[in-house]
Amino acid sequence: MSDKPEKLITDDGLRLDGRRADEIRPMKIEIGVLSRADGSCYLEWGKNKILVGVFGPREAHPRRSQRADNAVIRYRYNMASFSVEDRARPGPSRRSIEISKVSREAFEPVIMTELFPKTAIDIFVEVLQADAGTRTAAINASSIALADAGIPMKGLITSCAFGKVDGQIVLDLNKEEDNYGEADFPVAMTQDGDITLLQMDGNLTPDEIKKGLELVKKGCKEILEIQRAVLRKKFETPLEEPEEEEEEEEEEETEEAEIEAVEAEPSLEYAPEAAAVEEIIEEAGEFEEELSEETVEACAVDKEAPECEKLEEIIKEAEAEVIEAEAIEEVIETEIEEEAEEKAFEDEAEFEAALEASYEEFSESMRTGKLCPEETVSEKAEFEPETEEFAEEEAVIEEKAEIEGKPEIEEEPEIEEKPEIEEEAGIEKAASEETFESEQEIEPEAESREKAVEAEEVPVEEECKGPWKVVKDPSESGSRGENYE
Repeated sequence: MSDKPEKLITDDGLRLDGRRADEIRPMKIEIGVLSRADGSCYLEWGKNKILVGVFGPREAHPRRSQRADNAVIRYRYNMASFSVEDRARPGPSRRSIEISKVSREAFEPVIMTELFPKTAIDIFVEVLQADAGTRTAAINASSIALADAGIPMKGLITSCAFGKVDGQIVLDLNKEEDNYGEADFPVAMTQDGDITLLQMDGNLTPDEIKKGLELVKKGCKEILEIQRAVLRKKFETPLEEPEEEEEEEEEEETEEAEIEAVEAEPSLEYAPEAAAVEEIIEEAGEFEEELSEETVEACAVDKEAPECEKLEEIIKEAEAEVIEAEAIEEVIETEIEEEAEEKAFEDEAEFEAALEASYEEFSESMRTGKLCPEETVSEKAEFEPETEEFAEEEAVIEEKAEIEGKPEIEEEPEIEEKPEIEEEAGIEKAASEETFESEQEIEPEAESREKAVEAEEVPVEEECKGPWKVVKDPSESGSRGENYE
């Protein structure tokens, strides 16, 4: 141990390390130095070197140490054997146990333990090098390590100590002042000014304690600013990022402009035409530049200039040609429509003439009587065209026969003597028989026979209504019902 110096504070009011009474030692803080821990911090405060690791919240072991309503905070303070000049005895001591207890109680008011029941939050403090004020330095480092681990807290904890040296109150004692001073008073408080740790070693008056507390508040504010700056540096977005974003946006804009330029360029297929067009545009621009302002003004003002008149005449001629072309197109369209209508009319006239000629031929054949020889009732039903006019004529003939009152004919030899024709008639004979059967239900059998005989005696000119040639024997013609030519 070094000998006690004669004076700890010089006549100029400076301390052995050159500080004034209200100044703290320089502080250096690093975050995240331990990769295995949830949160870690390395702190250098003067010659003190503190390393802190935080683990949790995690399950508490043994289970008898668990709490059903909140988490358990476990704080372990340890000084390495090489941290002091005289080798420290390894393992826990009464001093380390006492410092661990008071430090844990300093954090209990700010850590939200109710959010993690039946768990444990472990804080491990290792003093690598001691130079007075290790407990306060450990509390400051532990506060930052808890924040790095993401443990919910109401605020940061800061700690500092004041003491009495050579009858004067000073802030943040160093090793010589702690060993040879008259008093040591460590304090820890929240960022709102609430005190969570208060210890005293030595003799102090109430006025000296008040003065020392004012110095501690000042020192704790300075430490709080250092802690916030370190945390802000790690967790806040750096200020350089907006500039980088602007640079990225500019690069994207340039890329888009290049893409548009490439798209605007003509393809190789039309490269010669594009080049020719560009040359024409350039020549036109050069020609416009060659024109003097006076010439432009003269053309704009003097509308009766010969060049302007020529241009106007050319424009009028072009307009007249366009109008003529439109008129010609209209005339051509009207002619095409008229021709189509005339052609349709001619086709209708030819069709009507053909119908009239066929009708005349049919009427002439009826007058001459060349077409219709005698035939049976079943054959007439087969060859007569089914039209309304022929049905009416047949009804008139039947009425005339009834009025004349011809005698009943019991036999019908002609109908029975023609089995071949009846067999060839097929479906027509069946249809005629059905008609006769329907008539028999209404009229007596005698009347139906009389009507059949009368129908046979009708003249050929009145009964024949169709342009067909009918023969009794199918061998006389190629096919029965052949058109007469």
